[in-house]
Amino acid sequence: MVTFVPTRPGRLADVPAFARTIGGAESNVACALAAAGHRTRWVSRVGADGFGDHLIEAIGSYGVDVRAVRRDPERPTGVYFRTADDRAADGHEVLYYRAGSAASAMAPANVPRRDLWAGRILHLSGITAALSEDCLALMSDLMARPSPDHRPSPSRSAAPLLGGPGRPLVSFDVNHRPGLWRDAVGPRVLLELARGADLVFVGEDEAEAAWGLRGADAIRAALPEPEVLVVKRGAAGATVFAREDGAAGAMGAGCHAPSPRVDVVAPVGAGDAFAAGFLSATLRGLAVRDRIRHGHLMAAAVLTVPGDLTQPPARAHADRLVALDDTAWGRLRLGPGWTGDDQEVRTR
Repeated sequence: MVTFVPTRPGRLADVPAFARTIGGAESNVACALAAAGHRTRWVSRVGADGFGDHLIEAIGSYGVDVRAVRRDPERPTGVYFRTADDRAADGHEVLYYRAGSAASAMAPANVPRRDLWAGRILHLSGITAALSEDCLALMSDLMARPSPDHRPSPSRSAAPLLGGPGRPLVSFDVNHRPGLWRDAVGPRVLLELARGADLVFVGEDEAEAAWGLRGADAIRAALPEPEVLVVKRGAAGATVFAREDGAAGAMGAGCHAPSPRVDVVAPVGAGDAFAAGFLSATLRGLAVRDRIRHGHLMAAAVLTVPGDLTQPPARAHADRLVALDDTAWGRLRLGPGWTGDDQEVRTR
């Protein structure tokens, strides 16, 4: 969808002008992964209008394959407006104009499975499930868990990259947005969807708000099905639970990696960037701790620029930081411009 961001802080009623940009959890992840050197495809629907043109051109400019995006001549491209502050701030406002949008018309009958099953990972979001009954039907269909008899046993060194016969690993970011749900069923639906995924991202704060769960262990107890569960804890870091030997293996203790200290420019886009960094490291077969650290670095790249998207650090630069020992990692302080290879990364 097209996002309108205020040119200055304040209530939406008081802001005189907005800057146009692009928004959408899945497209943000696709753009960040493409910028990091992976081949990505964005599957969606936009209106046959100027905003649809803008989305396709802007997302394609990151190197994302947009050939699977369908144009809807009868429904408009979705838009939304938000205030410039953090989503968790008391005065934060979001206005969605997505009812009847082109994306809300996505359904099992009009989204070809070949477009979705072509990659090694299929990344989905709870936001899409909230758009319409058709979208929820599509999500439920995509996340139907295969029979345990047909699930492969992944290696110990990397997350599984196949969820079943002909099915990629299904990654799901819960992304609980109460303002999008038309009734109170949202939390229950999101929990059911998460149970069908292979890899789940959820914030500790949203798990408490949606499900009344406090702490990473409680979240894992409520979500034993995913092979990998990533509990994001904001500035405190992230905890990941991963099965040791596939579906039949033990859950394994949570692996925690703290976040580096970040001089935040704008507190938006970090969750999608973290998911992109974690998925990038998963595709590379890196260890769980290193996947978390790559997620933190991708999030830090976005947090130190004004918008939701930015060029991530070069892979070699990120790998050098990820390889630091715990003491050196704990002293990192990342500010604007840190992603350049010629930039000194500060310690504290």
